[in-house]
Amino acid sequence: MGLIRAMANTASGLTAQRVRMDTVSSNVANLDTTNTPEGGPYHRKVVRFSSGDPALPFSGIVRKFMGGGSTGVVLTQVGVDNETPTRMVSDPSHPDADPDTGLVEMPNVDLVQEMTDLTSANRSYQAN
Repeated sequence: MGLIRAMANTASGLTAQRVRMDTVSSNVANLDTTNTPEGGPYHRKVVRFSSGDPALPFSGIVRKFMGGGSTGVVLTQVGVDNETPTRMVSDPSHPDADPDTGLVEMPNVDLVQEMTDLTSANRSYQAN
């Protein structure tokens, strides 16, 4: 039964890291998006995980025959990062620039941080 637990845990880990990589890709794609349908600049998305999902395949077997334990990784939320402030850039010719100051509110996406997150997600995916 150890093989079933390992396969379920690995499958949930692969899915979790794929969602993480997709989220990072979305953040990088919107690095310069200053106007969204919600209004204002794009806000960075973050992924939150937790352990153990009773809805995973074979999790009932894991609990019944193996005394519980971890049943993998579950995606709890793909949320918006409202803690990191947006950047203000001086570009008077930009269509979204403030007419008085010439400043444009840019997304709170940092390319270095996103690439670090992508590398980490990729390594975790490979490990699974």
